[in-house]
Amino acid sequence: MMSKLESLETILDRIQKPIRYAVQKNFAHLMKVQGLAAFVTQQVQTALAQNPSEEEARGWVRLKDLFADYDQLLEGERQDRLRKAQELLKILSHRPMGQSNSDPDRGLGPSDSRPNAVFWDRPMQYLKGVGPKRAEWLARLGIKTLEDFLYFLPWRYEDRSHLKPIAQVTPGEEQTVCGVVQSTHLTITSRRKFKIVEMLLGDESGSLLVKWFNQPYLQKRFKNGQRLMLFGKVKVNRRQGYGLEMENPVYEFLDDAVPAPARPAGGGGQEATTVGLHSGRIVPIYHETHGLTSRPVRSLMKTILDEYAPRLHEILPLSVLKTHHLVPISEALTQAHFPVPGTALESLNQGRSEAHRRLVFDEFFLLQLGLGLKRREASEESKGTAFETDGPYLKRFLAGLPYQLTAAQKGVLEEIKRDMARPHPMNRLLQGDVGCGKTVVALAAMVIAADNGHQAVLMVPTEILAEQHYLSLKQWLSPFKRPCLLLTGGQSKRETANALRIAASDEPAFVVGTHALIQGEVRFGRLGLVVVDEQHKFGVMQRALLQKKGYHPDVLIMTATPIPRTLALTVHGDLDLSVIDELPQGRAPIETRLAYESKRSQAYALVAEQVAEGRQAYVVYPIVEESEKTDLKAATQMADHLQREVFPSMKIGLLHGRMPMDEKERVMEAFKKGQIQILVATTVIEVGIDVPNATVMIIEHAERFGLSQLHQLRGRVGRGRHRSYCILLAAAPVSEEGKRRLNTMVRSHDGFVIAEEDLAIRGPGEFFGTRQSGLPELRVANILRDAKLLEEAREEAWKVLSNDPQLNRPEHAALKAALARKWKGKLELFTVS
Repeated sequence: MMSKLESLETILDRIQKPIRYAVQKNFAHLMKVQGLAAFVTQQVQTALAQNPSEEEARGWVRLKDLFADYDQLLEGERQDRLRKAQELLKILSHRPMGQSNSDPDRGLGPSDSRPNAVFWDRPMQYLKGVGPKRAEWLARLGIKTLEDFLYFLPWRYEDRSHLKPIAQVTPGEEQTVCGVVQSTHLTITSRRKFKIVEMLLGDESGSLLVKWFNQPYLQKRFKNGQRLMLFGKVKVNRRQGYGLEMENPVYEFLDDAVPAPARPAGGGGQEATTVGLHSGRIVPIYHETHGLTSRPVRSLMKTILDEYAPRLHEILPLSVLKTHHLVPISEALTQAHFPVPGTALESLNQGRSEAHRRLVFDEFFLLQLGLGLKRREASEESKGTAFETDGPYLKRFLAGLPYQLTAAQKGVLEEIKRDMARPHPMNRLLQGDVGCGKTVVALAAMVIAADNGHQAVLMVPTEILAEQHYLSLKQWLSPFKRPCLLLTGGQSKRETANALRIAASDEPAFVVGTHALIQGEVRFGRLGLVVVDEQHKFGVMQRALLQKKGYHPDVLIMTATPIPRTLALTVHGDLDLSVIDELPQGRAPIETRLAYESKRSQAYALVAEQVAEGRQAYVVYPIVEESEKTDLKAATQMADHLQREVFPSMKIGLLHGRMPMDEKERVMEAFKKGQIQILVATTVIEVGIDVPNATVMIIEHAERFGLSQLHQLRGRVGRGRHRSYCILLAAAPVSEEGKRRLNTMVRSHDGFVIAEEDLAIRGPGEFFGTRQSGLPELRVANILRDAKLLEEAREEAWKVLSNDPQLNRPEHAALKAALARKWKGKLELFTVS
């Protein structure tokens, strides 16, 4: 007992040392302490391997979760995590550490009342059949714990269950045969010295020649009289009398096989009467890594499932299981890995089997529960500011606009005004297609805050975007005699000091900035509104840190990624949703064309034609971080080439992110006034420039852009009453995925259609940015494929929360534990107080 006590205390002390050093002198050494995530994870795994009590284990697991994404956090976020870690370490240090059960999982059957059974977080290294080396291989596949492994589902399935008599096998197909080893010998070819193991396998109908190349050790594995099951492709041996043979098949000794389980009624065809792991059944195929193929993963999975599947707790309420006809969780996991005979192969490979359906429902249910809790946390927070929403500033701002707001803009502004008038913080998502006028609505909200004597902040993901917005806002908001500040990491010390001084005062101001806004030294004297643009590029913690700079400020989040309402409510279920689904009147359609280098002269001719009619044009170059210097040089050289050789009589300007801000401002102003006819630019024009007279855009190397960025860029033209054109100039060869993106742009101008195609190409995780968003990763579910299940799970989750808002009822204990694991410290309900 004492050795264990000392060991756990030693581990605690080891963890506390670097944390104490990092927080000393007001976090003076914070950024010097590197690799903390890996270090804490290793120490926690060492502690868990000693089988601490269940209560202790929960504390250790919470500690590990606090550091799971630590290395990706910004400075302010790291400080927050270290404070929480110190609180938790204090609790662990003062908790009595009694002797654990000799079997920590004892009594973890379905009726056990301890839902947080620690085996879910058990490190793979310490499971039977794994060990350090195999654990290292599994970690490359993202598998670190038992739960990770159980949810490491096959990426496809092969049906090896249909047995054929050897006399009936046909060439050109993959088939399963069963027989007795009649002979085995090793042949070495005379020319290339290939080593070939040849076997003759026989059954009652005939014999089949089987070959394995460069696997000489197999000769000693096979003995005459052994019963084998083989799965492989049958081919004609043209060198040896045109008989049939099977090359390099999957093999399995039938001495280890088990009787086949009963197959569902209604299936046809001859099935294997015995079932192995690797043949004679529907076989799972897993993603592989160096040193670890599907075969050993299959064997290990069978061992793990046999031991742990019977111990799994049901987390879903019985009423939900019955209503939605869901199979038990132990059955779902077992059959997702090892389907029973007769399961439709197509449904398995599409992720639509009954087993998959249950696992998908669980993921969505836990996702929606977490989002529901986050929404309740926000709505029950301390009182915010009740703004007067019809003050003189707003009236003057709206009256000064050179156009009328659309009906959709007016409706959304009314929703925002109702939120801001309430004494609770606003948490609203504003969604709308490119060019629909989101920014002007957000500016109206910022004006309301300033009208009430508060500060309003706009946070964007890059310095270029911040500068663009800042220059635009200065013009829009100049009548209100309020300071308009810019705060980015690239400013001079004097500019930064001035911005920080005004922000820290009680003076109402408009502030635009990047991640620099959430750094520790930034203080706001009277922050009333936070607007976040391009929300998918910020993590939840980053947004939360900005909110904490004020006393429960209102929050408005903008996205130009128009996705179906159901999906928006799923990914942003903790926010109220507003949609601007209407473009301003008088917008001319944009004709999009795809062209390659041979058509460049035609693209230039179109530009010349439009400029001759008094219009203006953009030529856009991509800037990629890895080749930024080269890309900037190409854009600069192109501007020079166009001026001297292509359009010598026209005025051409250049705009890129490395230019001084005052120079950018001069170029943008000259283009708006028509003094520059063709603007060669990098993606700095993605937002912020509104020139109705610009009717042509040529996008160079269009294949290098993502769909959403292409759609954003195209939105810079088509803002006036004249017909507009977007030429996607691609450099061959273009990948199949690149062609798909470009053809989508040519076919559609509808942001929803483009967003859905982007979602299909990139997948939900990358598209929604769930890794940054603070949402749990979806391991089984697909938001597009499983949209109907998603709605059903959302409805059930909200029912549970309406009856038990904190999940404190005994029957929800297992559910609460699963939710804590899934969200890993991202919900206030489970964080250290």
